[in-house]
Amino acid sequence: MEKIALCPGTYDPLTEGHRDIILRCSKIFCKVMVAISKSPRKKPLYSIDKRVDFAKRALSDLKNVEIITFDGLLVDLAKEIKAGVIVKGLRAISDFEYEFQMAQINKKLNPEVETMFMVTNPKFAYLSSSAVKEVAMFKGSITGLVPKEIEQDIIESFNKNKFK
Repeated sequence: MEKIALCPGTYDPLTEGHRDIILRCSKIFCKVMVAISKSPRKKPLYSIDKRVDFAKRALSDLKNVEIITFDGLLVDLAKEIKAGVIVKGLRAISDFEYEFQMAQINKKLNPEVETMFMVTNPKFAYLSSSAVKEVAMFKGSITGLVPKEIEQDIIESFNKNKFK
């Protein structure tokens, strides 16, 4: 049976920290499904189509990684795509508290799906999509914060205020 991992997130935008977690997962699991949440309650800056485009370009070198979108319960998606593991990256204790609660809810909803926490690489511990957007908004350098394949697009989106 193929070992499928599910790496969910808003990825608004995808950062080098996200890429690092996905890369590491791709070395452990046969297939990694990067599931980008439509997440209207979070009010993402970039459209779902743009976030998918960013992910496809930034992860194109990872042959066992597939990009999908979802809207709904994560455990329902896991069942649909036959993923046995949800992988969540953790930067700090505050991430753990929230993700632990979500893992417990998911376990209650579907006991067959496990949640695995992967500790971030220390060089990305400070990094978040929110931080990237703030740096870009104030014209700071985002080099090394986001994959090079999407860096210029993010810079241009803030220069032109186009987020679709």
